[in-house]
Amino acid sequence: MSIKEALGKKKEAVEAILRSFLAEEKGFDRTGREAMNYSLMAPGKRIRPILVEEAFSLCCKEEEKEVLLPILHSFMAAIEMIHSFSLCHDDLPAMDNDRVRRGQDSTWAHFSEAQGILAGDALSLYAFQTVLETLQKEKRKNPVLSRYEGRVLSALLVLSRESGIDGMVGGQVVDLEKEGQPLSEEELFFIMEKKTAALLRASLLMGAVLGGAEEKVQEEIALYGEMLGLAFQIQDDILDEISTTEELGKPVHSDTEEGKTTAYSLYGREKAEEKVREYTEDAISALKSLKEKVLVEVDHAFTTKDNASANRDNAENTTLGNAGKKSESVMPKRKSVLSKQAEEAYIFLKELAIYLASRKN
Repeated sequence: MSIKEALGKKKEAVEAILRSFLAEEKGFDRTGREAMNYSLMAPGKRIRPILVEEAFSLCCKEEEKEVLLPILHSFMAAIEMIHSFSLCHDDLPAMDNDRVRRGQDSTWAHFSEAQGILAGDALSLYAFQTVLETLQKEKRKNPVLSRYEGRVLSALLVLSRESGIDGMVGGQVVDLEKEGQPLSEEELFFIMEKKTAALLRASLLMGAVLGGAEEKVQEEIALYGEMLGLAFQIQDDILDEISTTEELGKPVHSDTEEGKTTAYSLYGREKAEEKVREYTEDAISALKSLKEKVLVEVDHAFTTKDNASANRDNAENTTLGNAGKKSESVMPKRKSVLSKQAEEAYIFLKELAIYLASRKN
């Protein structure tokens, strides 16, 4: 299966999860609930929830996966709610003033500016409500979940930090303050790291933390997310200049028209594309380093004839007459390997980095 096909399949699974967490559209506040759901279910790549799941699969012990699955799904929904909240507000007339998002009317354009603000506000809080209500409900059905509450709280801390003033919102503050002004390279990268990389990093960190990852593993997966986010944003800047609205599903050339500094305007196309390749390579390098830290030891039986060093030992310590017999003996050994789910997640994350860096829409 190609990475594009795998993404399509995973996207369908994510959207089924999102539908299970939609706000119920009833009551006097029905319009607000409809606006929330309209924003959340607008067409999108669903990269962030997919990253949550892949990081979880990479780090979680297989025997823990089933009990944590409902909590995992709530975090996958929560990160997409936070992302949707950011888009609701980003499109507002007071910010980017974009009427089109993901190939359809942006939330404020479809409902009203005020409802667009409120939908974003509601989604930002509903994300945390979703996780905590799921934890509360699942604990009643399975009390063993109580032992994982520390992981849930740590993952929620990641979500709040990376989506707030220390992350995404902080990047938006600087982006708005510097609008129409030329940016230094340092300022530009601060904005990209906060506005885009922060939520990709958060997605991976939440999955890893929920999966019980050790601190060194968390550091490597955060680095992968940061490099992935920078490559993703620079490629986005390039596509904004060379693509059409139909291809991207959102207005193009808006940054240039507003006089915003982007990686494209700062470096030019050739160097910007070089930066995408550089950060993609850094992401893959971090992933390879991470791989060594999530290996598990398993019992592995082998015959000494399959092991070169064992054959050499046998040749030195046995006579010619019985060497062959010893070389076929079965011996126990401990072997460090990736679990099947971790191996699949590792391969997917590596291919994803390459795919996102070369995407055309």
